Amino acid sequence: MPAIRTTLAFASAALLALGSAAFAQSSTRPPINVTGYAITAEVDPTAQRLTATAQVTFTANQDITSATFELNNGLRITKITGPGAKPLDSDRDARRSTVTVSLPAPMASGTSATFTFTYAGILKDEDTSPVEGIKLAAIADPVSILLYPGRWFPMVGLYTNRFTMDLKVTVPEGETAVSSGFVAKKAMPANKTEFDFAWTKPGLPGTLVIGKFLPAIKTPDARQISVYVTEKHKANAAEYAATAAQQQEFFTQSFGAPESGILQIVEIPDDSVSASWGPEVIAIAGNRIGDKNSHRLLANTIAHQWFGSAISPATLNDAWITNGMARYGELMNLEENGGKTALQTAMPDIEAGALAYDTQPLTTLARIDPFSPQFQSMTLEKGAMVFHMLRYQFGDDKFLTFLKNLLSTYRDKPVRTADLENIAKLTAGDNTNLTPFFAQWLDGTGSPTFQNKYTVYRLGGGKGFRTVGAVAQDLDLFRMPVDLRIETDGKTETRKIDVSGTDSAYTIETFGRPRRIVIDPDNWILKSTPDLAVRVAVLKGQQLVAQGDLIGALAEYQKALDTNKNSSLATYRIAEIFFTQRNYQSAANSYRDALRGDGDPRWTQVWSHIGLGKIFDITGQRDRAVQEYRLAVQTNDNTQGAINEARALLQKPYERPRATD
Repeated sequence: MPAIRTTLAFASAALLALGSAAFAQSSTRPPINVTGYAITAEVDPTAQRLTATAQVTFTANQDITSATFELNNGLRITKITGPGAKPLDSDRDARRSTVTVSLPAPMASGTSATFTFTYAGILKDEDTSPVEGIKLAAIADPVSILLYPGRWFPMVGLYTNRFTMDLKVTVPEGETAVSSGFVAKKAMPANKTEFDFAWTKPGLPGTLVIGKFLPAIKTPDARQISVYVTEKHKANAAEYAATAAQQQEFFTQSFGAPESGILQIVEIPDDSVSASWGPEVIAIAGNRIGDKNSHRLLANTIAHQWFGSAISPATLNDAWITNGMARYGELMNLEENGGKTALQTAMPDIEAGALAYDTQPLTTLARIDPFSPQFQSMTLEKGAMVFHMLRYQFGDDKFLTFLKNLLSTYRDKPVRTADLENIAKLTAGDNTNLTPFFAQWLDGTGSPTFQNKYTVYRLGGGKGFRTVGAVAQDLDLFRMPVDLRIETDGKTETRKIDVSGTDSAYTIETFGRPRRIVIDPDNWILKSTPDLAVRVAVLKGQQLVAQGDLIGALAEYQKALDTNKNSSLATYRIAEIFFTQRNYQSAANSYRDALRGDGDPRWTQVWSHIGLGKIFDITGQRDRAVQEYRLAVQTNDNTQGAINEARALLQKPYERPRATD
């Protein structure tokens, strides 16, 4: 069933707490930076075991007497040696998934050293994950995942520390390894195969996926794109490759050339995350490969080849740049394929996410857990809105020039918010003052609530009408150009006015008599409205459902109904909870409330009919169930495969899943 999108750019499709030291980063410089790895590893899917040796070269950013690295709790260190192969002492902190290595002598700022870690362990579920409840590193049959955020090698600076990597991994014969910078593979004794990889530019490699994959599936027009899937998910792999080719081509035209033209789309287990990425690597859950409803997920993940891989945030205070632009790249591709209407349809959910936790500035989020709903909503959705509003300020051509300038200037480097501001100001030129824009949207919080008051006067001599009015809003320091759409007896006209402060007067002359004036009709500006208040409450409810807090979710949905008692979206989400609880009468009542409501969004109609049909099937009323499924088909709304599901249910009654322990 449709859900408010929470595609997480860092690696997670769940909004759960981060159980590591990653979110302890701030805008201050970390004690050390890792510059390079040389890793030799062996994966044994039968034993679900990883064995590895990692040579880690790092530089001290200050005088230090110890060095702390993050490492998955499922991996046991057997030996650490320093220069001259001297053994080093270390302490593990399971709560933070870290290991602190004591130095035999103080290490001066600016000097470098190489430590060698020897370690092994069983990785089979999320219990040892540095991110609570999310499987990021697991050895299994038929697919093993060692994702970068799974900390399967000693690391620092999640998504901020750039490094090179030489990787040699031995896997069982018949399995394929996918990672960044493929070099070669060779047969090894005991029916094994070694895959060699080298990523020589500072970046964020380290995502490794191994599985019983079919030979790479390609599309004739894009031989640089490969899809690696198991037999189970091969049916739509070629079509998915073609979709990826279109998206890569669009992003190349929009952003410039990527770091590499190679793109490897690889299947990962359904119970991991919906998507993850690394240089040249696009990891997608198997049940999403080939699903037309996952095209936005694919676009978002591919966009990270530019925003995340080619450039990365200098600190987590700057994560809004890469998270936000990957999200907005996803929306740009949606617009490319579906037109302005598709973009406009998607924007309300983005705006709701941007407003859901807007209590502190975007540039101060490093202190927040990066897998929390607040961090994700702010960096993804508000970040996307910042780029959307910059596009409005610049115009399309200059906006793309700005993006290309940003990427070319900081290619293979970290980028700070101040760097982006400088590039934006250089692109805008002397005639555009962006200081108020960045002060409002990056360094401030809140969004304007617009109100419009105006009086229309008839001009003499048949010259038309003069409208004298003022746009009022509640942010004293707000300053931006804003479009007004004037709907008249004749043609509709658009004017741009400068809104500055809490009251901004305007005078407009039109030939036809104005009947209605709409502020920001095309949704270019993040603003507070009653409709968005409903969506914000529903979004928070959805996130609470994901965390298992159904009571809290119902409270949020009730807030939405307090704002709009006819909200189809809120009543539909309430119905989902009752259905999950097997409270079928209450679920049916809520589905009917959704059908009688305001019909926003439109898909609530088709999915409410399907929900009612399932309830009738469960309660042995097949005739009534069939009627609901037919009504669903008649809506002609196939949002997230609704009509396909309704037709399938017409052929075979819905059966309630068996309860599991």
